[in-house]
Amino acid sequence: MTGNDSRLLADLRDFLAPGRSDRLGVAVSGGSDSTALLCLLADLRRTGGPDLAAVTVDHGLRPEAAGEARSVAALCARLGVSHTICRWDGWDGTGNLPDQARRARQKLIAGWASGLGIGAVALAHTRDDQAETVLLRLARGSGVDGLSGMAPRRHALGIDWLRPLLQASREELRDVLVRRGVGWSEDPTNADDSYDRVKARKALAVLAPLGLDAAGLAGTAAHMARARAALDMATADLARSACRIEAGDVIIARPAFEAAPEEIRLRLLSHAVRWVTAAEYRPRFAPLSEALEAMGRGSRRTLAGAVLSAGPRAIRVTREYRAVVGLTAAPGAVWDRRWRILGPAPEGAEVRALGPVGLGMLENPRGSGLPHATLIASPALWSGARLVAAPVAGSGDSWHAEPVFDATSFIPAIFAH
Repeated sequence: MTGNDSRLLADLRDFLAPGRSDRLGVAVSGGSDSTALLCLLADLRRTGGPDLAAVTVDHGLRPEAAGEARSVAALCARLGVSHTICRWDGWDGTGNLPDQARRARQKLIAGWASGLGIGAVALAHTRDDQAETVLLRLARGSGVDGLSGMAPRRHALGIDWLRPLLQASREELRDVLVRRGVGWSEDPTNADDSYDRVKARKALAVLAPLGLDAAGLAGTAAHMARARAALDMATADLARSACRIEAGDVIIARPAFEAAPEEIRLRLLSHAVRWVTAAEYRPRFAPLSEALEAMGRGSRRTLAGAVLSAGPRAIRVTREYRAVVGLTAAPGAVWDRRWRILGPAPEGAEVRALGPVGLGMLENPRGSGLPHATLIASPALWSGARLVAAPVAGSGDSWHAEPVFDATSFIPAIFAH
């Protein structure tokens, strides 16, 4: 084993040490980076590292992909690592292919890991990937959060996603494979200039003589990540002092909110919207900034599926009725990614938004004390046109509206990236 391999293994061991599990998943596409990660983790296993299980996702987009997945399976067999191939058939030829493929890959891997009882999956993103990410986000005008790049650790879809190679270069990892005589697959899209990431990779090669190279941009990401952590802490402090949860809404005390710096107010408002809507992404900056100004004037705005209304003493962030008006779910199933209605369901009943019509059917529509916007966007049980229960509104004694979200998660979720 060379000195470089020993350093990479030591870095891996240090990265995995905090809260190390006995079994680790590793995503292997067959490219050089993930193949090297697989080999290094297999080495680490022999010296007391975690047991391994590997997964490859075949997106079904290239005829060579199936053969590449089989090559990964063969390598795993030689290394004594269990291997699974998951296939995605969801591409319909429309929309953003890289984004859809990424989402599908994450869901498939998360489902695979959950089925095996694996709580963490290692990904092979490198320092070069980090630099390309920062450059692309810089081109989009990103702020501190975007320029902090990819996080070494994050929790999503019920598992921990680990990036233990963010300090390693792609060239170092290819050297690992060359020394071992292990081959890898080359994805032709990595040379396709129609992809922004390929353009960024080529731009970095041009900018390197100016000092704008992968190491420098990865260093910038690390600096920004520290700044982001400090801003998150300040946002959480404001949330503790200014926020409370009611019926799935976030209520923010205006005096404390307006005394905070603008950046912290923007962050808290963005987080409240994302939490209320269970959205994957935060609102875009321009409409978020406009909404913040409107709140200062005591106005009302809709933003990314939420209603923001500013009263004399508080700002209330509520789910927008128009965002849920067409959503249905079976009783007991999750509705709007936020609620589950439990109780004795009549045959054929379904969960829909209460809406203005349902609100008008209640004996005492104001009895709950909740605002109109909150009530009409709340889940209700319907049997055809008949309202069976509206638990959030206090109608239906034998029914219970159980939030999928937990009010105690509001502040910890600030730190989840």
